[in-house]
This record gives sequence, structure tokens and C-alpha cells, in this order.
Amino acid sequence: MSAYLVATYRVTNPEGYGPYPDAASETLASAGAEVIAIDMDTDVMEGEGYPITVILKFESKDAIKAWYTSPEYQAVKGLRTDNTEGSIVLVEGLG
Repeated sequence: MSAYLVATYRVTNPEGYGPYPDAASETLASAGAEVIAIDMDTDVMEGEGYPITVILKFESKDAIKAWYTSPEYQAVKGLRTDNTEGSIVLVEGLG
């Protein structure tokens, strides 16, 4: 069953974050991920939100976890975690 990674965040250090999107994108193809949406100016309808939203589709939650913990992604993850604040959630797709 498909699963989705939904990341919402704000960039706190644009210079440090700058290389992240390209570096992270390079790790997605081998993981079989599909980019569903990238919005750099998200409209928040309720509650507190962040301006950037990314939605990625994977084969399963296990596939997301395998990509996230892969050496390739771990090598670039700090570009995001050190220079942004936000959250990432995993969502099971409908069967």
C-alpha cells in the first residue's frame, strides 16, 4: 500500500539550506519516490503552519523509512535539519 511523507517547515538559515533541495532530490530516484507536491508558499487554513510543504509518495511506510535512514539521505539530511524548523509525518495511503 502506498504511503506518503509530508514535510512542512520554515527555513531559518537560507545559506545553509540552499544545497538541500538538489541534494535530497538526488536520493529519491533510487528509493522509487514520486514527488507529489512542493509548495514554497503554503496557504495555512487552520492552526499554525509552515510556509513550505513537500509531499512524497513511496511504495510503503517501510520504503520511506529505508530511504530516510539510507546513507545517501543521511549524508544530506543535516542541510535541512540544521537550517529549518518544522515536522515530517508519514501517512498511509488508501487501499
